[in-house]
Amino acid sequence: SGFNFGGFGLTANPAVNFNIGNFGVSTTSTPPFNFGNSLASAGAFGGFGTTTTTAGPAFSFSAPTNTGTSGLFGAAQNKGFGFGTSFGTGTGTGLGSGLGTGLGFGGFGTQQQQTTLGSGLFSQPAQTPAQSNQLINTASALSAPTLLGDERDAILAKWNQLQAFWGTGKGYFNNNIAPVEFTQENPFCRFKAVGYSLMPNNKDEDGLVVLVFNRKEIDIRSQQQQLVESLHKILGGNQTLTVNVEGVKTMPDDQTEVIIYVVERSPNGTSRRVPATTLYAHFEQANIKSSLQQLGVSLSMARTELSPAQVKQLLQNPPAGVDPIIWEQAKVDNPDPDKLIPVPMVGFKELLRRLKVQDQMTKQHQTRLDIISEDISELQKNQTTTMAKIAQYKRKLMALSHRTLQVLIKQEIQRKSGYAIQADEEQLRVQLDTIQCELNAPTQFKGRLNELMSQIRMQNHFGAVRAEERYYIDADLLREIKQHLKQQQEGLSHLISIIKDDLEDIKLIEHGLNESIPIRGGVFS
Repeated sequence: SGFNFGGFGLTANPAVNFNIGNFGVSTTSTPPFNFGNSLASAGAFGGFGTTTTTAGPAFSFSAPTNTGTSGLFGAAQNKGFGFGTSFGTGTGTGLGSGLGTGLGFGGFGTQQQQTTLGSGLFSQPAQTPAQSNQLINTASALSAPTLLGDERDAILAKWNQLQAFWGTGKGYFNNNIAPVEFTQENPFCRFKAVGYSLMPNNKDEDGLVVLVFNRKEIDIRSQQQQLVESLHKILGGNQTLTVNVEGVKTMPDDQTEVIIYVVERSPNGTSRRVPATTLYAHFEQANIKSSLQQLGVSLSMARTELSPAQVKQLLQNPPAGVDPIIWEQAKVDNPDPDKLIPVPMVGFKELLRRLKVQDQMTKQHQTRLDIISEDISELQKNQTTTMAKIAQYKRKLMALSHRTLQVLIKQEIQRKSGYAIQADEEQLRVQLDTIQCELNAPTQFKGRLNELMSQIRMQNHFGAVRAEERYYIDADLLREIKQHLKQQQEGLSHLISIIKDDLEDIKLIEHGLNESIPIRGGVFS
């Protein structure tokens, strides 16, 4: 037989069989927590054995005398709250890995935890009486409760430790003192972390004030003018004041952040922005704040940069419930100390809130990237259209230039008709003939053109063989090729006729030489 504690399924005295779903299992006792006074009482908690335990004082500077039997979360001995030997020792096999720094109570860790008083909860230099009493009560509830006066106080201490670790519940430790309320801000809560937030860089003269509305962004944007008029009425309806909206941003949980500033115009015509601190102080007045709440404003804050002294003070003083060592490590790990500042994250709600904000920012970034991508696509389309129009206008300009040149040629011909050719015109004609000869030279441009045409034909032939496609030559180009080949044929015919004439001349010279040789021989004989 055994018992079950909230799902942990831990075994204790075999003589007892019960379930602790609630500490109030007794129906006859008057204290808040009564686990029964005898093993024989039916339906009540009979204890963990027959050993009698004498509870030590709740807060003592000597070695505690409270000894307990087997604990609920492991074989741990509760030694009370004493500074004589150590500040809580014990061996545990239950939940978590100990308290880390500060107070070590054992029982919840996988190893023996032993820490002394030095840099934990009680190392704060100044404590008010209320805070001191709260700390003493918390320590008593976690280490040495005196609610029942037997070994069950050790189990209650471990239950209080579990609640403190979780950051919720009430810690009962004395019949005459109210229980300790455990929140996630207590120094023993394990669900804490440190994140980083971007510091604002706006000056007080910019006058930016943030208003958080419990309404969706689409509603705010659709009624933005009415919102501005309502804020102007809240400011007194002064004609010298003008309310302006700097930006609207969506926030999680159907909330919207609206950034505003107020411009004040003086009678001489000059204008200035109302400082952010002045505007925020005005919004924080009781009557103004109630009017803003009627508009749906849940939060207002001034967006101003922190002074170096404020940043130094925030960094030097760890937030409540955050271990100084963790805080120092967070400052060291800050990726950008000039722009980011460490902030504590306590509990799952804060982590969920930051996660929602991160998701919201990611969606906004993605939306902005989509808009930029669409703009780039539109610009690429415009660029393609513009390049096509430029090419078209170039062709049109070339055609117009040729037409203009033809008109000028005809006009010049008519103007020069009836006149003799002048010297400069003769020189120009010679230059044109030279250019024409260079173009018609076989080793010059026409030869290269013929070579290129041959390569084009070969490529077309090979391409047609590979792709089984047929290519056609433009009619104008074909006509030019025919004209060029005709000129080549005429040149070859002319060259052949010249060679034939030269051969005939050579034969005639040869014949004349043969006839003159016998005449010379007869003379000398």
